[in-house]
Amino acid sequence: MSNPTQILLDIPEIELPPTQDQLPYDDGIPMETARHKLQMDLLIEPLSHALQDQDIYIGGNMFVYYSLAQVRNQDFRGPDVFIVLDVPRKERKSWVIWEEGKGPDLVIELLSESTAQRDKNEKKLIYQNQMRVTEYFWYDPFNPKDWQGFRLDGGDYQPLELDTKGQLESQKLGLKLVRWSGIFYNIDTVWLRWATLEGELLPNSQEREKTAQENAETERQRAETERQRAETERQRADKAEQKANRLVELLRAAGIDPDQIE
Repeated sequence: MSNPTQILLDIPEIELPPTQDQLPYDDGIPMETARHKLQMDLLIEPLSHALQDQDIYIGGNMFVYYSLAQVRNQDFRGPDVFIVLDVPRKERKSWVIWEEGKGPDLVIELLSESTAQRDKNEKKLIYQNQMRVTEYFWYDPFNPKDWQGFRLDGGDYQPLELDTKGQLESQKLGLKLVRWSGIFYNIDTVWLRWATLEGELLPNSQEREKTAQENAETERQRAETERQRAETERQRADKAEQKANRLVELLRAAGIDPDQIE
């Protein structure tokens, strides 16, 4: 077996240990399909927004370096979605475990015909034995029935059981992964999404914008109702004042001093 240190020494201008700035961070391979890209976004963006106040890194489709040998062995492509807890929120070109001090706590792979076997076997073993990823999930955007979750237990992955609602729980995040039927960017299918333990979906940017617009419209209607109520009260007060003034005029015309009336 080749010595990883010697492999690196053979590469010009690489210091030991290499940093993310020195390591390759783009394999030039696009996502499998547009749906895969959208599915990745639907998992990353809502979670990132929901946990924006926490020390967490959420990445997707980027290299995770767990071994120095990977500098030459670039056939292992990074996870589609990975989450690292208790780390600074900042930009990374790639995730370098020896530089960060820890690897991902959770990984999700999006299956395709060309990657399914590798994701279910080779990558699963890498996440289990070398990266020690606590929770691993896979999901096929074109075959929603093909999804599974695993959690490290005693050094090996144990399959997770679906709950009574057909959902998988992430103990690391205190959230659930759920299959949601709906439209996202004009694609009507079954998507994998995050939800609270109570079953409330983490909203994506479109849903948050729609909710904000609905709340703004509700507030506008409330303000308009309040304005109309205030206007009605003003008109009622004006009429009462006019009636009182008319009564004073009538009393004075009859020779009665209104101020003398108790």
